[in-house]
Amino acid sequence: MTLFSLARKNIARNFSQYFLYIASMVFSIIIYFTFVTLKYSDTIAEQTASSQKLGSLMSGAAVILIFFVFIFIAYSNSFFMKKRKKEVALYALLRVRNRQIGFMLFFENLLLGLFSLIVGIVFGFLCSKGFMTILIHLMGYDVVAPFTFSMAAAMNTAIVFLVIFLVTSFQGYRLIYQFKLIDLFHASKKGEVAPKPSMIVAVLGVLLIVLGYWLAMQDLFTSKVWAKIGFLMTVLIILTTVIVGTFLLFHSVTGFVLAMIKKNEKWLWKGLHVITISKLLYRIRGNARTLTVIAVLSATTVTAGGAVYSLYYNTNDSAKTINPNTFMYQSTDAEMDKQVSAVLPATKYDENIEALSITFHTKELNAPSSFDSSDKRGYTVIDEKTYNNLANVQHKEKLDVKDSYAVILDIGYDKRFSPIYTGKTITTGNGHPLTFQSFKTQSVLNVGTAGITVVVSEDQYKVLQNDGEVLHYRVLGVDDASVDLSKKIANQLPEEALFSSGPQDYQTSLEGVGSLLFIGSFLGLVFLAATGSIIYFKVLTEAEEDKSQYNMLHKMGVSAKEMRKSIASQVFVIFVVPLVVGLLHSVVALKAFSSLLMIDLAKPVLLWMIAYTVIYGLYYFLTVASYNRIITLNNRTEG
Repeated sequence: MTLFSLARKNIARNFSQYFLYIASMVFSIIIYFTFVTLKYSDTIAEQTASSQKLGSLMSGAAVILIFFVFIFIAYSNSFFMKKRKKEVALYALLRVRNRQIGFMLFFENLLLGLFSLIVGIVFGFLCSKGFMTILIHLMGYDVVAPFTFSMAAAMNTAIVFLVIFLVTSFQGYRLIYQFKLIDLFHASKKGEVAPKPSMIVAVLGVLLIVLGYWLAMQDLFTSKVWAKIGFLMTVLIILTTVIVGTFLLFHSVTGFVLAMIKKNEKWLWKGLHVITISKLLYRIRGNARTLTVIAVLSATTVTAGGAVYSLYYNTNDSAKTINPNTFMYQSTDAEMDKQVSAVLPATKYDENIEALSITFHTKELNAPSSFDSSDKRGYTVIDEKTYNNLANVQHKEKLDVKDSYAVILDIGYDKRFSPIYTGKTITTGNGHPLTFQSFKTQSVLNVGTAGITVVVSEDQYKVLQNDGEVLHYRVLGVDDASVDLSKKIANQLPEEALFSSGPQDYQTSLEGVGSLLFIGSFLGLVFLAATGSIIYFKVLTEAEEDKSQYNMLHKMGVSAKEMRKSIASQVFVIFVVPLVVGLLHSVVALKAFSSLLMIDLAKPVLLWMIAYTVIYGLYYFLTVASYNRIITLNNRTEG
């Protein structure tokens, strides 16, 4: 019998033991194959105008995916090999040569990888239609993707995973050379070394996290600390302090909390609490590295996903703010207007308005923090009556502009960089002054056509008529306008008309942010699956170690219900503690992101966190069920 056939028979006989490892590899392959299928998809390229940009995004994301999948499979492989060390030691005791044992493990892992590769590509092909349809839908298109098998994606996936399997197979080959026989027999009993808790370490951990949070909450553009340390160095300091602080938190702080709970003797001697708390005390500290990885992965997934989902969630509002009118263009020719009218459906409103394009002396608006320090700025000027007419059809509040005063409509206003408008005076080239009585962060004219608008009284408008160029704009409100209609209108207009379209801008934004959301969600799903799987593997490894202890409790008459309750409590703490810490990190990161972009992320981020927690919770119930099954089966076997 050859080593290859021995490895094949070994897999066939112990397939149930290999199932978890195979499942983690198949899942990774499904995710990667589906992802690269979308990258090579002609359907997506035909549907999207920004296919090149999407292709570049997916290429970048694929590199991150390869890196992460490699770590995930290597981590799963290390757990799998740990379970097999005793078996390897038995082969050595039977005087099988180390080289033969190494090659047998190498072939086994390679066969498992090839089997997973075939299954993963088949399932990936079946899933690709659904994922492709979701991506197209997120990008604003109502198209159902067809079933298509991409040979390029299959080749790409096969090459990437064969390399990964060769590396992990080599890990298996080296196993017999890395440990002494006695170590292999006792490997399953070795976890991470449980460090001794220290008050100094606990305080240091909390201080490091607080320092990281404080730096993250500083305004990137105005903070003296960020300016002094530098952007990259500050980001590195934040990441380092938060990650190290999180490790120390699990190392000592949680140990102190559990020790305090343990002092409550009335509670401690009730049911199996004493066993639960003793196991948690060891595992929280002994698994500090693993819990830190889970907390950081959770924080990364929620932060990245929450930020991208927030952008997607606000796309419609952003497009409406930039384009309060469905369409708008500069009208210079009556014949041109007729051609546009010929392709228009029924409109809510169709207004021709007059405006002035004036260059003002704006030295008084300059501020030290402003990016624009020019002394002259061009604004579009309309009178109060024109503004109020448009505000009426757009269901906005009317303005009451005092004579010689003005209200500026600046949708990009940011108090950190924008001028302090109120009370400041600007002057035309002919020396006519305008003082701002207030400003608004919304407009009644499309920004792409008119830019920043200034509203003046009707009398003041007459005074300014000789200070700039008189322009005529056509503003249109159309129900259910489409991108196709937008293209028909654009075809009737010269480039100088500065045509702006709400549907077109919305579609362009949706394509960009929708593809980002899909990629972010896809990577988030992988991170989430990896996070859940790491805890799952870890807890089930510990379940194997605990079998004898629970069997002893069973023999002492402890009911199965009490044991299930104790197991559920232990696993709950192991799942919840890193989740809470990860969510806390992401709340701080998203708060900083929200302040940076000056947008409210509360609702979309909350929705994203709930979705993450629900999926993460499924892993908890799966892990508890598996843990209970291991203990119950062992109790039945051992009696």
